[in-house]
Amino acid sequence: MPAPISVPSTSKVASAPISNYRQSHIATDGVDPGYRVDWLPIAPNRSLRVLVFKSPSLTGDESKPRPLHLDVHGGAFVGGLPESDAAFCARLAHDTGAVVVSTTYRYAPKYTFPAAIDDVDAVVAYLRQHALERYNADASLMTVSGFSAGANLALGTALSIPSGDVKAAVTFYGVTDLRLSPGEKPKPAGMPAKDPLAFLQPLFDSYAASARAENTKNPRFSPIVADVENLPENILMVIPGIDILAYEQMTFIQRLKEDGAKDAKGADRRFEMLYDEKGFHGYLEVPSSIVPQDKKDWAFGAAVKFIADAHQKYRWHWGS
Repeated sequence: MPAPISVPSTSKVASAPISNYRQSHIATDGVDPGYRVDWLPIAPNRSLRVLVFKSPSLTGDESKPRPLHLDVHGGAFVGGLPESDAAFCARLAHDTGAVVVSTTYRYAPKYTFPAAIDDVDAVVAYLRQHALERYNADASLMTVSGFSAGANLALGTALSIPSGDVKAAVTFYGVTDLRLSPGEKPKPAGMPAKDPLAFLQPLFDSYAASARAENTKNPRFSPIVADVENLPENILMVIPGIDILAYEQMTFIQRLKEDGAKDAKGADRRFEMLYDEKGFHGYLEVPSSIVPQDKKDWAFGAAVKFIADAHQKYRWHWGS
Protein backbone atom coordinates (compact mmCIF):
# COMPACT_ATOMS: atom_id res chain seq x y z
CA MET A 1 0.00 0.00 0.00
CA PRO A 2 1.37 3.46 -0.85
CA ALA A 3 2.51 5.55 2.07
CA PRO A 4 0.02 8.24 3.10
CA ILE A 5 0.66 11.76 1.90
CA SER A 6 0.22 14.88 3.94
CA VAL A 7 -3.17 16.50 3.60
CA PRO A 8 -3.25 20.28 3.91
CA SER A 9 -5.94 21.52 6.26
CA THR A 10 -6.92 24.14 3.73
CA SER A 11 -6.21 25.10 0.16
CA LYS A 12 -6.49 28.43 -1.60
CA VAL A 13 -10.08 27.65 -2.48
CA ALA A 14 -11.00 25.76 0.67
CA SER A 15 -9.81 28.55 2.96
CA ALA A 16 -12.13 31.13 1.43
CA PRO A 17 -15.39 31.66 3.33
CA ILE A 18 -18.61 30.38 1.86
CA SER A 19 -19.84 33.97 1.63
CA ASN A 20 -17.31 34.56 -1.16
CA TYR A 21 -19.40 32.40 -3.46
CA ARG A 22 -22.77 33.38 -4.87
CA GLN A 23 -25.40 31.33 -3.09
CA SER A 24 -27.66 30.87 -6.11
CA HIS A 25 -28.13 27.11 -5.93
CA ILE A 26 -31.47 26.19 -7.46
CA ALA A 27 -32.55 24.47 -4.25
CA THR A 28 -31.94 27.55 -2.10
CA ASP A 29 -33.00 30.58 -4.11
CA GLY A 30 -35.51 29.21 -6.60
CA VAL A 31 -33.40 29.98 -9.65
CA ASP A 32 -33.75 27.17 -12.17
CA PRO A 33 -32.67 27.87 -15.74
CA GLY A 34 -33.97 24.45 -16.70
CA TYR A 35 -32.50 22.27 -19.38
CA ARG A 36 -33.48 20.75 -22.65
CA VAL A 37 -32.68 17.32 -23.99
CA ASP A 38 -30.73 17.17 -27.22
CA TRP A 39 -29.18 14.40 -29.30
CA LEU A 40 -25.76 14.95 -30.83
CA PRO A 41 -25.01 13.03 -34.04
CA ILE A 42 -21.48 11.87 -33.22
CA ALA A 43 -21.25 9.18 -35.91
CA PRO A 44 -23.29 7.87 -38.86
CA ASN A 45 -26.55 6.43 -37.52
CA ARG A 46 -25.51 7.13 -33.94
CA SER A 47 -26.35 9.96 -31.54
CA LEU A 48 -25.72 10.62 -27.86
CA ARG A 49 -28.26 12.11 -25.46
CA VAL A 50 -27.20 15.32 -23.72
CA LEU A 51 -28.78 17.88 -21.41
CA VAL A 52 -28.26 21.53 -22.31
CA PHE A 53 -28.40 24.24 -19.62
CA LYS A 54 -28.55 27.88 -20.70
CA SER A 55 -29.66 30.83 -18.58
CA PRO A 56 -31.31 33.92 -20.08
CA SER A 57 -28.93 36.79 -20.76
CA LEU A 58 -28.64 39.30 -17.92
CA THR A 59 -28.64 42.15 -20.45
CA GLY A 60 -31.33 40.83 -22.77
CA ASP A 61 -28.81 40.50 -25.60
CA GLU A 62 -28.70 36.86 -26.69
CA SER A 63 -26.42 37.49 -29.68
CA LYS A 64 -23.13 37.31 -27.79
CA PRO A 65 -21.62 33.79 -27.81
CA ARG A 66 -21.30 32.17 -24.39
CA PRO A 67 -18.49 30.03 -22.98
CA LEU A 68 -18.96 26.30 -23.56
CA HIS A 69 -18.82 23.82 -20.68
CA LEU A 70 -18.92 20.04 -20.93
CA ASP A 71 -19.96 17.99 -17.89
CA VAL A 72 -19.62 14.21 -17.60
CA HIS A 73 -21.64 12.28 -15.01
CA GLY A 74 -20.40 9.42 -12.85
CA GLY A 75 -21.60 5.89 -12.27
CA ALA A 76 -18.50 3.64 -12.09
CA PHE A 77 -18.49 3.48 -15.92
CA VAL A 78 -21.47 1.08 -15.68
CA GLY A 79 -24.43 3.45 -15.42
CA GLY A 80 -25.67 6.83 -14.29
CA LEU A 81 -27.46 9.73 -15.95
CA PRO A 82 -26.55 13.37 -16.62
CA GLU A 83 -29.59 14.36 -14.54
CA SER A 84 -27.57 13.47 -11.42
CA ASP A 85 -25.39 16.53 -12.11
CA ALA A 86 -28.29 18.87 -12.83
CA ALA A 87 -27.94 20.94 -9.64
CA PHE A 88 -24.31 21.75 -10.40
CA CYS A 89 -24.87 22.29 -14.12
CA ALA A 90 -27.83 24.61 -13.49
CA ARG A 91 -25.86 26.66 -11.02
CA LEU A 92 -22.86 26.88 -13.34
CA ALA A 93 -25.06 28.07 -16.21
CA HIS A 94 -26.85 30.58 -13.98
CA ASP A 95 -23.76 32.02 -12.28
CA THR A 96 -21.36 32.16 -15.24
CA GLY A 97 -23.58 32.38 -18.32
CA ALA A 98 -21.91 29.35 -19.86
CA VAL A 99 -23.81 26.94 -22.06
CA VAL A 100 -23.47 23.69 -20.13
CA VAL A 101 -23.75 20.41 -22.01
CA SER A 102 -23.95 17.29 -19.83
CA THR A 103 -23.42 14.13 -21.84
CA THR A 104 -24.08 10.41 -21.73
CA TYR A 105 -21.72 7.71 -22.98
CA ARG A 106 -21.64 3.93 -23.43
CA TYR A 107 -21.43 1.76 -20.32
CA ALA A 108 -19.52 -1.31 -19.23
CA PRO A 109 -19.64 -4.24 -18.93
CA LYS A 110 -21.00 -4.35 -22.49
CA TYR A 111 -18.69 -1.57 -23.64
CA THR A 112 -15.22 -1.58 -22.11
CA PHE A 113 -12.29 0.83 -22.48
CA PRO A 114 -12.00 2.87 -24.67
CA ALA A 115 -15.73 3.07 -25.52
CA ALA A 116 -16.66 5.72 -22.93
CA ILE A 117 -13.71 8.02 -23.60
CA ASP A 118 -14.20 7.57 -27.35
CA ASP A 119 -17.80 8.76 -26.92
CA VAL A 120 -16.81 11.82 -24.90
CA ASP A 121 -14.04 12.62 -27.39
CA ALA A 122 -16.64 12.43 -30.16
CA VAL A 123 -18.92 14.83 -28.26
CA VAL A 124 -16.04 17.27 -27.86
CA ALA A 125 -15.17 17.00 -31.55
CA TYR A 126 -18.80 17.65 -32.50
CA LEU A 127 -19.14 20.61 -30.15
CA ARG A 128 -15.91 22.19 -31.35
CA GLN A 129 -17.34 22.19 -34.84
CA HIS A 130 -21.02 22.92 -34.18
CA ALA A 131 -21.47 24.56 -30.74
CA LEU A 132 -21.67 28.07 -32.17
CA GLU A 133 -24.42 27.33 -34.65
CA ARG A 134 -26.29 24.93 -32.38
CA TYR A 135 -26.10 26.73 -29.00
CA ASN A 136 -24.35 30.06 -29.69
CA ALA A 137 -21.50 28.75 -27.54
CA ASP A 138 -17.84 29.58 -28.08
CA ALA A 139 -15.78 26.38 -28.20
CA SER A 140 -12.57 28.41 -27.96
CA LEU A 141 -13.57 29.18 -24.36
CA MET A 142 -14.29 25.64 -23.24
CA THR A 143 -14.17 24.21 -19.72
CA VAL A 144 -14.99 20.72 -18.42
CA SER A 145 -16.15 18.97 -15.26
CA GLY A 146 -16.80 15.42 -14.17
CA PHE A 147 -18.04 13.43 -11.22
CA SER A 148 -16.33 10.15 -10.23
CA ALA A 149 -15.91 8.13 -13.45
CA GLY A 150 -16.94 11.25 -15.33
CA ALA A 151 -13.89 13.05 -13.95
CA ASN A 152 -11.70 10.42 -15.60
CA LEU A 153 -13.47 11.07 -18.89
CA ALA A 154 -13.44 14.87 -18.55
CA LEU A 155 -9.69 14.96 -17.95
CA GLY A 156 -9.09 12.30 -20.58
CA THR A 157 -11.00 14.16 -23.26
CA ALA A 158 -8.99 17.33 -22.56
CA LEU A 159 -6.04 15.35 -23.93
CA SER A 160 -7.83 14.72 -27.23
CA ILE A 161 -7.53 18.31 -28.44
CA PRO A 162 -4.62 20.76 -28.64
CA SER A 163 -3.07 21.69 -25.33
CA GLY A 164 -4.64 24.82 -23.88
CA ASP A 165 -7.95 24.52 -25.73
CA VAL A 166 -9.70 23.39 -22.54
CA LYS A 167 -9.25 26.38 -20.27
CA ALA A 168 -10.19 24.77 -16.94
CA ALA A 169 -11.33 21.51 -15.41
CA VAL A 170 -13.15 20.77 -12.17
CA THR A 171 -13.45 17.23 -10.84
CA PHE A 172 -15.49 15.80 -7.99
CA TYR A 173 -14.22 12.60 -6.28
CA GLY A 174 -12.56 11.70 -9.55
CA VAL A 175 -11.23 8.40 -10.81
CA THR A 176 -7.79 9.41 -12.00
CA ASP A 177 -5.82 6.15 -11.80
CA LEU A 178 -7.19 2.95 -13.35
CA ARG A 179 -3.88 1.14 -13.10
CA LEU A 180 -5.14 -0.27 -9.79
CA SER A 181 -8.37 -2.23 -9.43
CA PRO A 182 -10.90 -0.98 -6.84
CA GLY A 183 -9.77 -3.63 -4.36
CA GLU A 184 -6.13 -2.52 -4.64
CA LYS A 185 -6.70 1.16 -3.92
CA PRO A 186 -5.50 2.39 -0.51
CA LYS A 187 -8.22 2.96 2.07
CA PRO A 188 -8.01 6.18 4.09
CA ALA A 189 -8.61 6.24 7.82
CA GLY A 190 -12.29 6.25 8.68
CA MET A 191 -13.39 3.76 6.07
CA PRO A 192 -14.83 0.41 7.19
CA ALA A 193 -12.29 -2.40 7.28
CA LYS A 194 -14.72 -4.55 5.31
CA ASP A 195 -16.40 -3.11 2.23
CA PRO A 196 -20.08 -4.16 2.17
CA LEU A 197 -20.08 -3.64 -1.61
CA ALA A 198 -16.97 -5.72 -2.24
CA PHE A 199 -19.02 -8.27 -4.16
CA LEU A 200 -19.65 -5.57 -6.79
CA GLN A 201 -15.98 -4.82 -7.40
CA PRO A 202 -15.77 -7.01 -10.54
CA LEU A 203 -18.65 -4.99 -12.00
CA PHE A 204 -17.09 -1.67 -11.01
CA ASP A 205 -13.83 -2.80 -12.63
CA SER A 206 -15.44 -4.10 -15.81
CA TYR A 207 -14.61 -0.98 -17.86
CA ALA A 208 -10.90 -1.13 -17.08
CA ALA A 209 -9.96 -4.72 -16.21
CA SER A 210 -9.42 -6.14 -19.67
CA ALA A 211 -7.45 -3.07 -20.81
CA ARG A 212 -5.29 -2.54 -17.73
CA ALA A 213 -2.18 -4.48 -18.70
CA GLU A 214 -1.79 -2.71 -22.04
CA ASN A 215 -2.61 0.82 -20.87
CA THR A 216 -0.51 1.49 -17.79
CA LYS A 217 1.09 4.50 -19.49
CA ASN A 218 -1.99 5.71 -21.37
CA PRO A 219 -3.32 9.04 -19.99
CA ARG A 220 -6.71 8.47 -21.66
CA PHE A 221 -6.98 5.45 -19.36
CA SER A 222 -5.36 7.00 -16.27
CA PRO A 223 -5.14 10.81 -16.45
CA ILE A 224 -2.76 10.70 -13.48
CA VAL A 225 0.07 9.77 -15.88
CA ALA A 226 -0.57 12.73 -18.22
CA ASP A 227 2.15 15.32 -18.72
CA VAL A 228 1.33 18.66 -17.14
CA GLU A 229 1.70 20.53 -20.44
CA ASN A 230 -1.06 18.42 -22.01
CA LEU A 231 -3.64 19.11 -19.30
CA PRO A 232 -5.77 22.23 -18.73
CA GLU A 233 -3.74 24.95 -17.05
CA ASN A 234 -6.47 25.42 -14.41
CA ILE A 235 -7.58 22.34 -12.46
CA LEU A 236 -9.58 22.11 -9.23
CA MET A 237 -10.18 18.73 -7.59
CA VAL A 238 -12.94 18.41 -4.97
CA ILE A 239 -11.72 15.53 -2.79
CA PRO A 240 -13.68 13.87 0.04
CA GLY A 241 -11.54 12.23 2.70
CA ILE A 242 -13.63 9.08 3.13
CA ASP A 243 -13.00 7.65 -0.32
CA ILE A 244 -10.62 5.08 -1.79
CA LEU A 245 -9.94 7.62 -4.54
CA ALA A 246 -8.60 10.28 -2.15
CA TYR A 247 -4.98 9.14 -2.30
CA GLU A 248 -4.71 9.12 -6.09
CA GLN A 249 -6.34 12.54 -6.45
CA MET A 250 -4.09 14.18 -3.84
CA THR A 251 -1.04 12.51 -5.34
CA PHE A 252 -2.08 13.78 -8.77
CA ILE A 253 -2.71 17.38 -7.74
CA GLN A 254 0.55 17.53 -5.75
CA ARG A 255 2.48 16.24 -8.75
CA LEU A 256 0.81 18.80 -11.03
CA LYS A 257 1.77 21.61 -8.68
CA GLU A 258 5.38 20.43 -8.61
CA ASP A 259 5.63 19.88 -12.36
CA GLY A 260 3.75 23.08 -13.12
CA ALA A 261 6.16 25.12 -11.04
CA LYS A 262 9.00 23.93 -13.30
CA ASP A 263 7.09 24.63 -16.51
CA ALA A 264 7.53 27.76 -18.63
CA LYS A 265 3.84 28.55 -18.02
CA GLY A 266 4.16 27.97 -14.28
CA ALA A 267 2.94 31.42 -13.32
CA ASP A 268 -0.17 30.97 -15.45
CA ARG A 269 -1.09 27.57 -14.05
CA ARG A 270 -3.51 27.02 -11.19
CA PHE A 271 -3.77 23.57 -9.61
CA GLU A 272 -5.85 23.39 -6.45
CA MET A 273 -7.86 21.02 -4.32
CA LEU A 274 -10.85 21.45 -2.06
CA TYR A 275 -10.46 18.78 0.61
CA ASP A 276 -13.42 17.75 2.76
CA GLU A 277 -12.16 15.44 5.49
CA LYS A 278 -15.63 14.14 6.38
CA GLY A 279 -16.98 13.92 2.83
CA PHE A 280 -17.54 10.55 1.19
CA HIS A 281 -17.69 9.35 -2.39
CA GLY A 282 -20.79 10.76 -4.08
CA TYR A 283 -21.71 12.99 -1.13
CA LEU A 284 -22.69 15.93 -3.32
CA GLU A 285 -25.36 13.88 -5.07
CA VAL A 286 -27.29 12.52 -2.07
CA PRO A 287 -30.41 14.13 -0.56
CA SER A 288 -29.97 17.16 1.68
CA SER A 289 -31.40 15.15 4.57
CA ILE A 290 -28.10 13.22 4.49
CA VAL A 291 -25.65 15.95 3.46
CA PRO A 292 -26.72 19.51 4.39
CA GLN A 293 -27.37 21.82 1.47
CA ASP A 294 -24.86 24.40 2.67
CA LYS A 295 -22.12 21.78 2.47
CA LYS A 296 -23.03 21.14 -1.16
CA ASP A 297 -23.27 24.87 -1.83
CA TRP A 298 -19.76 25.34 -0.47
CA ALA A 299 -18.27 22.74 -2.83
CA PHE A 300 -20.34 23.73 -5.86
CA GLY A 301 -19.74 27.41 -5.13
CA ALA A 302 -15.99 26.90 -5.10
CA ALA A 303 -16.17 24.97 -8.38
CA VAL A 304 -18.33 27.59 -10.08
CA LYS A 305 -16.05 30.39 -8.85
CA PHE A 306 -13.04 28.50 -10.22
CA ILE A 307 -14.67 28.23 -13.66
CA ALA A 308 -15.75 31.89 -13.54
CA ASP A 309 -12.18 32.91 -12.75
CA ALA A 310 -10.99 31.03 -15.83
CA HIS A 311 -13.63 32.80 -17.93
CA GLN A 312 -12.47 36.19 -16.69
CA LYS A 313 -8.87 35.28 -17.42
CA TYR A 314 -9.94 34.99 -21.06
CA ARG A 315 -12.03 38.19 -20.96
CA TRP A 316 -15.51 36.76 -20.51
CA HIS A 317 -17.61 38.55 -17.89
CA TRP A 318 -21.19 37.40 -17.34
CA GLY A 319 -23.58 40.30 -17.76
CA SER A 320 -21.18 42.60 -19.61
